[in-house]
Amino acid sequence: MKTFLLCVPFFFFFFLSIAQGLNLKCDIQDQGSTLQVFHIFSPCSPFRPSKSISWEETVIEMQQRDQARLQYLSSLVAKKSVVPIASGRQIIQSPTYIVRAQIGTPPQTMLMAMDTSNDAAWVPCSGCVGCSSTVFNSATSTTFKNLDCGAVQCQQVPVPTCGGSVCGFNISYGGSTIAASLSQDTFTLATDPVPNYTFGCIQKTTGSSAPPQGLLGLGRGPLSLLSQTQNLYQSTFSYCLPNFRSLNFSGSLRLGPNGQPQRIKTTPLLKSPRRSSLYYVNLIGIRVGRKIVDIPASALAFNATTGAGTIFDSGTVYTRLVAPAYAAVRDEFRKRVGNLTPTSLGGFDTCYSVPIVAPTVTFMFSGMNVTLPEDNLLIHSTAGSITCLAMAASAIGVSLELNVIANMQQQNHRVLIDVPNSRLGVAREQCS
Repeated sequence: MKTFLLCVPFFFFFFLSIAQGLNLKCDIQDQGSTLQVFHIFSPCSPFRPSKSISWEETVIEMQQRDQARLQYLSSLVAKKSVVPIASGRQIIQSPTYIVRAQIGTPPQTMLMAMDTSNDAAWVPCSGCVGCSSTVFNSATSTTFKNLDCGAVQCQQVPVPTCGGSVCGFNISYGGSTIAASLSQDTFTLATDPVPNYTFGCIQKTTGSSAPPQGLLGLGRGPLSLLSQTQNLYQSTFSYCLPNFRSLNFSGSLRLGPNGQPQRIKTTPLLKSPRRSSLYYVNLIGIRVGRKIVDIPASALAFNATTGAGTIFDSGTVYTRLVAPAYAAVRDEFRKRVGNLTPTSLGGFDTCYSVPIVAPTVTFMFSGMNVTLPEDNLLIHSTAGSITCLAMAASAIGVSLELNVIANMQQQNHRVLIDVPNSRLGVAREQCS
């Protein structure tokens, strides 16, 4: 029911050569209720490409996949648990970061894409047509069961089908179509078992967009992790995404209210009935250097009826701003860089082939400002010969006026989602 991509570290080739001589800590175990997260391009990832591609090719491919992510987003009408997060890899169109989940009895490990804008979890199951070689073998789990068409959850999936006794459903995710049966089994995140967790057991998939080992939805719909573990985690979590160069599970997904940062700036969470799963916030302005750029109010305004506004999303790689907002930021950025002629690379239109001194960019939300360090603002070629502003205008053809604060701009920040108190917080935290 959605798209996206697990991005590429721009220094991947350099760090991979180093990694071959290092004893990487890829087998760090999840602790408590914290899951490790790593990038799909990480040397710890089984999804890293079998052959290398150029930096320019990876940037263009990721940017194109972000366009599909935007299309997807536009179409969407108590205790502490710490799960390590790792930087993922871009051979699939799905969220850029993955966590380890144990499914079934005895448990089977799956590296599931973590997605803050999706609800239901789904995993490829044995016998799946078109799935990757790593699948969940439901036949060996003593706690697995399918849900019939009379189950309440069957009415909570998109377009349920009941050709037989088992509830089935079909969804689209980027360029993929997925056919799944609605099932239940024990999900264990870190050390917290969640019995009878409802998820989609994929029977058939087409295309290459679906994460190969499944997806864990962190939205706020009825089948999301938050809803299914409300008594356990009280609809509260935070995450810290490592940068694309991270070589292991150095990020973390912290579940539940305990252990969350107490001193953190927050902004109110907003909600649109049209797209109730998304985490909306009120973006009131953007500052480049010391100047608040001139952006039409309509480009930033939240509209609960249409779903226009600004969201935080873990599955989009580069921040996307509606055209008037992006143009204002880009033009002021170019002005402050100085008398240099920018070039284009793929969907990025502000690139330089000489070293630059970049101005800061600050997102101004109701109640908090987030100033981006250079690592969250610029992308560099492997050789360091090209530098681009890591933002772009929303894709042409996307009907919704939606600004997306994406995962590159969130890296090495603790992002807190506190649904009971309707707030989203951001604080700097080094997790790479």
